[in-house]
Amino acid sequence: MDNPGNPPGGNDLGEFLRARRAALDPHRVGLPDDGRLRRVPGLRREELAQLAHVSIDYVVRLEQGRTRRVSRPVLDALADALQLAPDERAYLFTVADVTQSTPARQPAGQQVDPQLQQLLDGMHDIPAMVLNRRMDVLAWNRGAAALLTDFAALPVSERNLIRLTFLDDTYRSLYADWPRAARECVAVLRMEAGRNPDDRALTALVGELTVRDPDFRTWWASHQVRGPRQLTKTYRHPVIGTVTLDVQQFRVDTQPDQQLVAYTAPPDSPSQESLRFLLQWSAQPDDHTTDRSRRD
Repeated sequence: MDNPGNPPGGNDLGEFLRARRAALDPHRVGLPDDGRLRRVPGLRREELAQLAHVSIDYVVRLEQGRTRRVSRPVLDALADALQLAPDERAYLFTVADVTQSTPARQPAGQQVDPQLQQLLDGMHDIPAMVLNRRMDVLAWNRGAAALLTDFAALPVSERNLIRLTFLDDTYRSLYADWPRAARECVAVLRMEAGRNPDDRALTALVGELTVRDPDFRTWWASHQVRGPRQLTKTYRHPVIGTVTLDVQQFRVDTQPDQQLVAYTAPPDSPSQESLRFLLQWSAQPDDHTTDRSRRD
């Protein structure tokens, strides 16, 4: 398990290899039962070494963080042996030292371009917001505030979807399946931590959540990772009840660390009718959400 006082990238390669090795059923990779008692679940180190055609000592050094310099063929062999999914394979290459060091990426942009803000303001029928790679909410429209929470009422430091998912009871109660949504959040954050190990704000967020939430602590230690993909989420909203929405994610070309996230419902579905009602309700003068999408 990561120590909350250490940066996410401390020994991510070794911890990831151990976690994936422990999660893999030996029978799934065709290993016979040799009759020996397994003290821990999953593959033994020597079995991973055998499947990847490397030495046991090399696997030990990788897992203990005594080396991170790995050739691409060896990484491919380890990924194949561990039967990694595409997102997991990409993460493995991200946290391993397979190329010469590159300059650290600039901190995630906090400023939303005026044109993008104008687009948000004009999306009257679609809840939408702009996030950075840490899932900080940088800007939003009225629909997003009505669907999720009044972001304007939160301190800037608390406008983070992962933080809200774990530490805000009201926000947490919106999810029809909170454990699934929360695990997805952790997997996304783990992927970003691997890509940006020097992001101090991301490190601070991981540290806070590790200390304050036992579920986050457990799921973070599992080293599950996930990249962008099509999502469908079901919410239990206090105004419109249960609604299932597609979550659309678009990269912002002018700000590579930002993405536009929009919530839509299938045409002519009950969820579309419910969403339409919510947006009409939120547009009333006496609505309970703040009528603005603002940058700070």
